[in-house]
Amino acid sequence: MAWKRRFRQRIGSGVAVIGVLALPAVPPATAEASAAAVAHIYVAGDSTASTYSTAQAPRAGWAQALPVFLTPNAVAVNVAKSGASSKSFIDLGRLDHILGLLKKGDYLLISFGHNDEKADDPARYTVPSTTYKQYLAQYVDKSRAKGAIPILLTPVERRHFGGAGVITPSHGAYPAAMRELAAAKRVPLVDLTALSTGLWNRAGAEGTKKYFMIFPAGKYPNYPSGSQDNTHFQAAGAIEVARLVATALRDQGAVPPADFRQLTATIPPSAIGWPATAPS
Repeated sequence: MAWKRRFRQRIGSGVAVIGVLALPAVPPATAEASAAAVAHIYVAGDSTASTYSTAQAPRAGWAQALPVFLTPNAVAVNVAKSGASSKSFIDLGRLDHILGLLKKGDYLLISFGHNDEKADDPARYTVPSTTYKQYLAQYVDKSRAKGAIPILLTPVERRHFGGAGVITPSHGAYPAAMRELAAAKRVPLVDLTALSTGLWNRAGAEGTKKYFMIFPAGKYPNYPSGSQDNTHFQAAGAIEVARLVATALRDQGAVPPADFRQLTATIPPSAIGWPATAPS
C-alpha cells in the first residue's frame, strides 16, 4: 500500500519516529546490544494522539508530546491516525504495519473510542460490548504473539462541562468495555478517561481552554478565524495528557521507571516538535 511506503521513508528520515535522542558513539562490539536495550513505544490511536505538522500548530496530539517525558532508554513511534477507530485502523493496514516493526520487548499503546462511537459511519463504528472488544483484542493478541507488550488506554475525555461545572462524560460504554477487556486479558490499562476527567475538572471550564484548540481569531497564523474545538489539543494540552500517560505507565510499572524523565517539571509548548509534513 502507498501509505506504507511513505511511512517507511519517513521513518528513515526521522519524521515518523519522534523522540529519538542522540546516543554517544559505542564500539562496534557493543552497538548491537545498546540498540537492543532501547525500548520502542508504538502508539496506535486517533486524532487526539496524532502528530501534526508545522502548518497545523499549535494543534498537537498527546503521543506527539510523549518524547518530552522519555529518557534515551525509550523511543516513541507515533502511528496514530486522525479519524481512525479501532476497526478502521486495522482495515487500513496500519496494525499490520506496526506488527512488521515490533520486536520482542517493545510496547504497543492502544487508544481508541472517539471514532468508534460514530454510529452513522459503518467504516468506523463498533459496538462497545462486542465489536469494539473484538477489534481491540486483535491488537492485544497479535502484538503479544510478536513478543511485545500491549497496553490499553481508555479514550481521553472531551471538554464538555455540565451545568454543575464538572465534565460530562462523552464516551458512553466504551471506557468500561475497554476496562473489561483489559481485566479479561490481563493487559495493563491506563484509564485515561478518568485521569483526563480529573485534570479537566481541576482546571475548570476556563482553565481548560489553554489545553484545547480554543482561541480567538488572529491569535495563530494557521487559524486566522480562531478555533472552538473541545476535542483536540493545543501544545499545552498535549503535554499534560502525555504527562498523565507517562506517569501512569511509570507508577504501574507497565514500562520501566528508568524510561521516564521530568514528569513533574514545567514543560513549555516549544518542547514539542512539529514536522514539516505530518506522517500519513
